[in-house]
Amino acid sequence: MALREIRLEGDEILRKRSREVEVIDDKIKELIKDMDETMHSANGVGLSAVQVGVLKRIIVIDVNYDGTPSIILINPEIVKTKGKEEYQEGCLSFPNKFAKVIRPSEVTVKGLNENGKPITVKGKDLLAEALCHEIDHLDGKLFVDIMEPGTLEYIEKEEEKN
Repeated sequence: MALREIRLEGDEILRKRSREVEVIDDKIKELIKDMDETMHSANGVGLSAVQVGVLKRIIVIDVNYDGTPSIILINPEIVKTKGKEEYQEGCLSFPNKFAKVIRPSEVTVKGLNENGKPITVKGKDLLAEALCHEIDHLDGKLFVDIMEPGTLEYIEKEEEKN
């Protein structure tokens, strides 16, 4: 496993549409492990393959950080949404920037796990937000594209001030 470089605001790859994963081979499994390690190292709750420079439809999510395995979805597709919620959202590709966005309060997503088996993930609140956010990345759509106007703010982290 290796940490991968997270692509940052302004990188053109973040605007590109990711391609379907046709074959889940050792290279894809290694990418997934690297993504999971990279996401945890950056204290994120989700990461898409495009954010590490790979145009493949893969996301990893961990909203709990309680030792349970991360959610891994290959070729994810939102099949159902319910409700609306306003979230204060950030992104590993936009360090320390946050904005208000409106997203579904509940979603159902279908995809494949790392072994190619079909899975369905139902998420509420933060998990719903993370699923929508990461799937948007796969389509080249960023949270700043859907943010409520005038809500983008930069929040400096404490450790950066020292």
